[in-house]
Amino acid sequence: MTLAVSPDIPMPYANQFFLARQPILNRSQRLVAYELLYRNAECDGAHFTDGAAATASVIAHASELGMQKVVGEQLAYVNVDTAGLMSDFIHFLPNDKVILEVLESVEATPDVVARVVELKLAGYKFALDDVVATSDSVAKLQPLMDVIKIDIQGMGRDTLAALTRSLKNPSQKLLAEKVETQEEFRHCMDLGFEYFQGYYFARPVILSGKKIAPSQMAIMHLLDLLASDADQRDIERGIKLDPVITLNLLRLVNTPAVGARFRINSVGHALIVLGRQQLQRWLQILLYVKGQQYDSPLLQLATTRGKTMENVLEHLRPGQRIGADIGFTVGIMSLMDTLFSVAMPEILDSVNVLDDVRAALLHRTGDYGDVLKLIELVEDAREGPELTSLLHRIGLAPSTLYASQLAAYDWINNYTSGVTVTPVR
Repeated sequence: MTLAVSPDIPMPYANQFFLARQPILNRSQRLVAYELLYRNAECDGAHFTDGAAATASVIAHASELGMQKVVGEQLAYVNVDTAGLMSDFIHFLPNDKVILEVLESVEATPDVVARVVELKLAGYKFALDDVVATSDSVAKLQPLMDVIKIDIQGMGRDTLAALTRSLKNPSQKLLAEKVETQEEFRHCMDLGFEYFQGYYFARPVILSGKKIAPSQMAIMHLLDLLASDADQRDIERGIKLDPVITLNLLRLVNTPAVGARFRINSVGHALIVLGRQQLQRWLQILLYVKGQQYDSPLLQLATTRGKTMENVLEHLRPGQRIGADIGFTVGIMSLMDTLFSVAMPEILDSVNVLDDVRAALLHRTGDYGDVLKLIELVEDAREGPELTSLLHRIGLAPSTLYASQLAAYDWINNYTSGVTVTPVR
């Protein structure tokens, strides 16, 4: 379906932006939503001239692709300015999948308040964005909101505590945004925030003397065997040495996602059905899984990086399958220092990786390092010359980057939905 929007909205810009999908977590550190931020890639001088154009692009693409493909089972927070809020095209967004995020620039005029009431009656939920102080507009809009987002950056602890107390309401949830450290997260937890947005969960906290767990070392040993093109019997033997890996491999190959026609009961048969590339993917993802936590934000971020890198490199190097596979490995390994609480050089000393992979992970240099750095800039919703320069140096069009992102989201939604991980007690 193609969305018809006002002719005043410059939809051709749709080929010149990228999507930043920023995770929103609850108090249990589970992923509950994404804020969708469409950003200008600044190629050939193209710019979104106003928020309505960006909002129209979000809605157009969501309606064409289905919000499910972009955010999976989670909710989507979508920014709306005054023009977007008052427009008819807002109804193309599914009211059960989105929370309309009213930007701080929106003035609470009688027309705006009436429009919010109208949309709430139509089933939409609302968040008030970037609250840093109480104001007349905040006071008028707050009673209509489901979520109040407080920007904690640059705010002293006493000021944040006072603002939090003034905004607390049993019928609304408080969301702390721009939470960048574990200390900030713990402080916001103590203040009673329900939701948290920011990359604090992906920042490595290196613990001196900490070792990688034996089960994780077993997976990394198997990845080493695959990387060195080891004999199938050696790989089978390595899997059988770990009951957790064995059980979960058999569960995996007997799911609809794999598509086996008959029940598979042996590790050897499972390896033949799955194939080496899929086994490698599954082992890399398994490193991030604890129990059955496929809604782990770290897992989602790592797999998104990996699959997006694979897609981008597949486009840049057509027919070079090995390079694309290495891209997936670089992306998913880029968060292992956070996962293990062990410094990246120490992790790389325990596995056999190519020099190009090491350079990308330690210094963000080389072809793989450039693509990894590009994706990190996208995650942070960075606009500006650094992003533009990287796109030009890599030789990547914004439309290709965007297509690579969407394909990655779809793959992750399908892949993880068909896999269950069972811990052995």
